[in-house]
Amino acid sequence: MNSPQKRSRKGFTLLEVLLVIAIIAILAAIVIVAINPTKQLAESRNAQRRSDVTTILNAVYQYAIDNDGDLPGPTTIPTVPPGTAGDICQTSGSCVGIVDLSDITTSETYLVSIPVDPQAAGANDSEYDISQSANGRITISAPSAELSAIISVTR
Repeated sequence: MNSPQKRSRKGFTLLEVLLVIAIIAILAAIVIVAINPTKQLAESRNAQRRSDVTTILNAVYQYAIDNDGDLPGPTTIPTVPPGTAGDICQTSGSCVGIVDLSDITTSETYLVSIPVDPQAAGANDSEYDISQSANGRITISAPSAELSAIISVTR
C-alpha cells in the first residue's frame, strides 16, 4: 500500500506576513507620536535660545564692569516701558534701527560674535531683544521662542 505523501510546507502565508507588517506599522506610529520629533526639536531650539540670552547678558555686564559701568554699543539700549525692547544687531555692519553691541565683539574679549536665534531669518537682526529698566537693569529676551515659552533674563 502506497500512502500519499504529505507535503510539508515551510514559510509564512500572505495573511501572516500582512498581519506582522500591520502590527509593526501600528507600533511605529505609536512610538513616533510618543517621541514627537517636532516638539523635541522646538525644545532643543529653546534650550539654545536660553543659553544665548544668558551669554549675551553676561557679556554686556562683563563689558560694563571693565568700562566703569558704561554699557556697550554706540547705540543706546532702549529704556522700557515693556514692549519697547530693541533688536540686537548681528554684526557691526548696517545696524540702522537696531541696537549695535559691537563693542563686546570687537576685541573678542567678551564674545566672538553675537549669537543668532536658531531660526533667525532677519538680514542683520539676531532675533534677540535688549532693553533697560529705569533703574538700569538690563533684560535680554528671545521673542521667537517656541511652544509658548517665555525666554528672558534680567540682571
